[in-house]
Amino acid sequence: MPDQITDLADLRGDCAQCFGLCCVALPFARSADFALDKPAGRPCPNLGGDHRCGIHADLRTSGFTGCTVYDCFGAGQKVSQLTFGGQDWRTGPKEHARRMFDVFPVVRQLHELLWYLTEALGLPAARPVHPELRQALERTERLTRQTPEELAGLDVAAHRQEVNVLLLRTSELVRAGAGGEGGGKGKGKGKGKGKDRRGADLIGARLRGADLRGASLRGACLIAADLTGADLRGADLIGADLRDTDLTDADLTGAFFLTQPQLTAARGSAGTRLPESVTRPAHWTAGAQALSPRSSRARRDTP
Repeated sequence: MPDQITDLADLRGDCAQCFGLCCVALPFARSADFALDKPAGRPCPNLGGDHRCGIHADLRTSGFTGCTVYDCFGAGQKVSQLTFGGQDWRTGPKEHARRMFDVFPVVRQLHELLWYLTEALGLPAARPVHPELRQALERTERLTRQTPEELAGLDVAAHRQEVNVLLLRTSELVRAGAGGEGGGKGKGKGKGKGKDRRGADLIGARLRGADLRGASLRGACLIAADLTGADLRGADLIGADLRDTDLTDADLTGAFFLTQPQLTAARGSAGTRLPESVTRPAHWTAGAQALSPRSSRARRDTP
């Protein structure tokens, strides 16, 4: 584990340094995303003794699509190697394992906040709040390095709310210069903050070719929405539910607060333009080349 978070590369899961925590600590229910029920704290039957998934290469065809869209943001290796000093949950006492499984989701939430804060510090338009963002980043990083007992008692929701105030301000500053008014193609050419669709119910919405430049789509539910060819440049996508969203040929250049799990849950093409913070999902068009430099979860309105 790095001593400090320096860029987004430090906030990606490293399964080789983790004890398969997401495959044990988290519950899942039989659905289109998971082929079976599993309670929290019970190892997935596909988890091997080496903490590796036995069907990793075939997760989608085996009914475990939900696993392919999950990322711990690097929390797994931190909890395994730092918080618990490399002590495997299999070899320690039962209480040790239970505490590890309780702490993992807490650190995962903190690491997701670190992702947003780190990205925000790289946005030139957010420069007026960079000092406050850096303080929040350092404070959040310190929280991730607390003892298991301290982490288990942490009020994560309260901390998320404090950070969200800064992320909202960041969003306003960035979107103010993005242009667009959230209308259709050819509309909204003037500069200014895009349309506010925060928390909007857009399930299955027909938004083909829509001009969503600078729009706030925070927590919007875009499940199975058609965004083919849509212009999402400079849009705020924090917490947006993009499961099965069609992003074919859409332009997400400069879109921010978009995470890899969100993108992996969507559909896209070789013509989909992406921000630098994410990579083109492997299950998208085979052999597609990036045109720009990179779980099912309930939608939410705050990070």
